[in-house]
Amino acid sequence: MFSRGVALHPDDARMYRHRGHRYITVRRLDAAISDLARAAELTRGQPDEVEPDGAPNRYNIPTSTLQSNVWYHLALAHYLKHDFESALPAWQQAVAVSTNDDMLVASTDWLYMTLRRLDRDAEAAAVLDRITPDMRILENDAYHRRLLMYKGLAAPDELLAADTDDAVQLATYGYGVANWYLYNGQEERAREIFERIVTGPNWAAFGFIAAEAELASADR
Repeated sequence: MFSRGVALHPDDARMYRHRGHRYITVRRLDAAISDLARAAELTRGQPDEVEPDGAPNRYNIPTSTLQSNVWYHLALAHYLKHDFESALPAWQQAVAVSTNDDMLVASTDWLYMTLRRLDRDAEAAAVLDRITPDMRILENDAYHRRLLMYKGLAAPDELLAADTDDAVQLATYGYGVANWYLYNGQEERAREIFERIVTGPNWAAFGFIAAEAELASADR
């Protein structure tokens, strides 16, 4: 459907943004990068616009924009390929166009993880300065709590025991906790959690896809 949209509206960034997102879902990361880079090109210098939510939060307030989603998903596709050098500037752009606390914590979380993978620990610590417990979070609680964990304000076990039946949230919590263990030299514990994540039901969750990528990278 999105490919049909691209054919009909080749200069509409939304078509590439959404097709790129779904290419991530089906693990076609190079195709995702191509589409999302094109969307970034089409939106460069243009005013941003609120993106309606496919699944509205309980407040029915959209929390993301076209440009924040373009940069977020472009950065994510690079990250999932473990091309952290390419992911970094895209995450920085995603943070720059984040207009509310929900998008800020989502983008900052992945930016932090990218910097840690690049062994730029001081820069990673610096991006946590804007993260506080009293931020106004409407839906990205898991990202917020992961960042608080990285700051030492929440314990990893608290996040793994999060009271939620949302499989996406559980994968998100789990991936962050696994990375915390990875950063702290506990690779076996990290792998246990990655393996636990991929036994879950929500194969489209970014935490699930990222855990898959970690296991594939470790097995190579």
